[in-house]
Amino acid sequence: MVVLLSSEWRARSGARKRDERRWTQHIRSCGRRYAYSPLVPDWAQLHARAVGRYEDGAARLPDDPDARQRQLTRMGNAACAAGLAELMSGADGSAWFARAAERYRQSWEHAPPESWGRPIGAIKARLLAGDWDGAADDARWALDVGAAKSQSPVSRYAAALAYCVLGDWDDVRVHAGYARTHDTFPSEVADALAFVAAEDVVGYVEAVEAVLESFENRDVYLEDMPIADTVLVLQALAARRGMAAPELESELLP
Repeated sequence: MVVLLSSEWRARSGARKRDERRWTQHIRSCGRRYAYSPLVPDWAQLHARAVGRYEDGAARLPDDPDARQRQLTRMGNAACAAGLAELMSGADGSAWFARAAERYRQSWEHAPPESWGRPIGAIKARLLAGDWDGAADDARWALDVGAAKSQSPVSRYAAALAYCVLGDWDDVRVHAGYARTHDTFPSEVADALAFVAAEDVVGYVEAVEAVLESFENRDVYLEDMPIADTVLVLQALAARRGMAAPELESELLP
């Protein structure tokens, strides 16, 4: 199956130089670029709140399977928030991202059907930690539980993300193409994955900038953490192919 890339992206301005630095190294080393901006949240306070939520969830983990899977998901969200707060403070965050991936995966066993946010969250957490081996393991798990077979655009996004981690570029294009044709899914995210697969630098840069803009226009963020985490994940994936967007700056990025 051949998936055609959107012509409107290709019509944009000329090629930009490739960014060959590994993105995960960049986001760990640069610290907070806007440390003195009044718009920057108190990351220490947000970190403490996220850690408190995680620890509270761990202390009250129920035995009932349905209640347990929901609590594990909340713990995964809290752990990811703690990792993102550390990242935005110039710290590592990897230990909390590892906890997030583990809790998301644990929550899957008794989760309702089509709970594809769990595998997506696990893969993204591993990538944010720079843990490519862990990301590959969670990518294979996502595919094993049927991400590439469901008719949901979210499941196909999970599949595209998984195949991108594993470097199966033809499959990335197929599943990103499926997701991007559904009005309920943000097409710019699927576009970015498809362009990484095609090594289309111009298309990727335009797509990831559109993803960042969508985050900047939001009023609500997961766990109240104003961070463009999807952009960080896309940049990590693109950097492996030497095509991360250079000079991508925002209050929502480290």
